[in-house]
Amino acid sequence: MAAFNKFNSFVEHLAEKVHNLGSDTLKVMLTNAAPSASNTVKADLTDIGAGNGYTAGGTAVTVTSSAQSGGTYKLVGNDIVFTAAGGSIGPFRYAVLYNDTPTSPADPLIGFWDYGSNVTLADTESLTVDFNGTDGILQLA
Repeated sequence: MAAFNKFNSFVEHLAEKVHNLGSDTLKVMLTNAAPSASNTVKADLTDIGAGNGYTAGGTAVTVTSSAQSGGTYKLVGNDIVFTAAGGSIGPFRYAVLYNDTPTSPADPLIGFWDYGSNVTLADTESLTVDFNGTDGILQLA
């Protein structure tokens, strides 16, 4: 999977207690609109159309570990699988991680992955957003 790119506002939101990464509902959505590091909330981006196996707003991440060791925090979660059913999903290029729990700001952005080119899943094809089990979704040191 491509490298994780954080949104600049994520750092401020951590300092201001917007995120509780261990218990909040984190989601991954798909978009074909290029994210910018200066984007702050989900509304700054355009979600791909819902249907054919894709739910508007994306899919919730199951967090399996949210802990620090030796001063380094690591967030680990189960992979997300998007499977086209009854038609295609896409096109999209970016998978965006955001927090669906806070209301102020609503749906703050965390980071994104760039797949390098447009992806369209044909009926029955799948894409796995692979969260590295060793390095986790993200690390903070």
